Amino acid sequence: MAIDKEAIKFHMREIIKALGDNPEREGLKDTPDRVARMYEEVFEGMNYTNDDLAVMFDKTFEDDVEYETDSKDMVVVKDIDIFSYCEHHLALMYDMKVTVAYIPAGRVIGLSKIARIADMVSKRLQLQERIGSDIAEVMQKITGSEDVAVLIEGSHSCMTARGIKKPASKTYTTTLRGIFKSEQTLLSSIYRGEYESISSN
Repeated sequence: MAIDKEAIKFHMREIIKALGDNPEREGLKDTPDRVARMYEEVFEGMNYTNDDLAVMFDKTFEDDVEYETDSKDMVVVKDIDIFSYCEHHLALMYDMKVTVAYIPAGRVIGLSKIARIADMVSKRLQLQERIGSDIAEVMQKITGSEDVAVLIEGSHSCMTARGIKKPASKTYTTTLRGIFKSEQTLLSSIYRGEYESISSN
């Protein structure tokens, strides 16, 4: 799906008029084009499905690390900065930090690709909860591992700048797949920043 910049420009002019302003005045005459170009950038992820992203970022390496018997060694990438737009109000979700953890199942993904996946799925009309599930789904498709966890914290301008107007509020979401659902010690170790092997009994 391609983003229709001409349609965005047309409708932005209509929105400016609906707000009671003149789209031809000096400060606004180029605004529809600027918004269309911005939307093409910040909503780039809408051009791709999760399956598309799994193909796009499918850069893995054979996992040749020697593990102890029955150990569950994690890969954790913390504090990935992203932003997104809430599908309910088109409001900015900002100061978002993503942590992605997974247990390799024979292959590991390049670390930068994890950040790229998080960045791309956030560039859609989104919910914070869905960002987590989208990241987990793409990670599972690429790595072949069922064991994925995604933790996200973020501020939502639909909460901080309008409505209830609580600027200090933060939203935290967790998406747990595979062993992370049942092994709470794994999740606790991510929060504490302790990533040693967790033996599976």
